[in-house]
This record gives sequence, C-alpha cells and structure tokens, in this order.
Amino acid sequence: MKILLIGATGTIGKAVHARLAQSHEVLTVGHKDGEFQVDLQSKLSIQALFEKVGEVDAIISTTGMAAFAPLSELTDEQYELGWQNKLMGQINLYRVGAGFVNAGGSITLTSGMLSEEPMVGSASISAVNGALNAFVKAAALELGDSLRINAVSPIFVKETMEMMGMDSSTGMSAANTAVTYQAAIEGVMTGQVLDVREFV
Repeated sequence: MKILLIGATGTIGKAVHARLAQSHEVLTVGHKDGEFQVDLQSKLSIQALFEKVGEVDAIISTTGMAAFAPLSELTDEQYELGWQNKLMGQINLYRVGAGFVNAGGSITLTSGMLSEEPMVGSASISAVNGALNAFVKAAALELGDSLRINAVSPIFVKETMEMMGMDSSTGMSAANTAVTYQAAIEGVMTGQVLDVREFV
C-alpha cells in the first residue's frame, strides 16, 4: 500500500512511519522536513503537495496545531490557529486529497481525547477535536464504499509528557498509539472516531 503520511516528523508521526514502513511504502510529509513539505494552513500548498505525489492508497494526518490556554485568556489569534491549522487544514487534506486516493482507499485524520475528556485550558483544542470528529462521521455518510474516512483520537503521548516535565504514567507511548493508525488503514471501518486505548 502506498501511504502519504502528513506530520511524519512529529512524535506520533515518527512512530506511525516506523510501524507502517515495515509492510507499506510510506511517503513522509512535514512542514519543513520529510520527503515532501506542506503548509497545512494553505489549501494551495496542499494542492501542490498532491500534484507532486500523485495517487496513493491512503492518507494519514498526524499533525495539527491548536492553542492550549485558560478560557479567559484565549485570543482571537489562538482560536484561529486551531480552526485554520488543525481543523480546516485536515478537512482540506480530505477536500483536496480525496481526488488522489485510489478506489477503496482511506483517509485518517487526528483529533484527540480532549473532545470527550476536556480539562482546564483545553476549550479551543476540545472544540477543534470535536468538530473534526463530527466532520468524519458526517463525511462518511456521503462517501459510500469508494473512500473510507476515520479519525484517530490519541490520549497524551508519554514522550511528549516527559519532554514537558509531566508525569507520564497516564500517557501512552507513541509506538502504542501508532497501532490505531495501522488499524485504520488496514481495517474496513469508516466514519469512526478510534480511541487509541481500545487498540492496545
């Protein structure tokens, strides 16, 4: 299977690449690094990416930025970051990328557990994740059997928590998180939000 992995240079992306590259051809995409580059906030950049890459069997996005801050302190710019980058950036990966996915292929986006299990400071991220989940469920209703679309909902990643000086005991390793992305592209489900805790 030929897979386009956007966010391949991030913590989760690297683990997904390591897992999938054992049995698939994986093309890596980053903002500045990787085999290809893309600006997720630019639909033109996304279009240019797919024109370079051509047809693939699956698209995986493990990327997307959003602000984490107390509700009373969130600025217009911080809200806009989540809307334009993590939300519309990934929706545009579908809008543009769907035309480059072979019949029977799949698109897997990344939301996150804060949509269902919010915490103080997560209002913007929780809203973005919830919107992504809703988009995937609704989009699948119109795609039929020609294209599957799902969202992976990770919990906090141990490596990131440790890098930030947090207690990582409640987190999941990037390697274990990657298992769910493999299930998404190799399975038959569509319109699903995949909780990583159910696949380990």
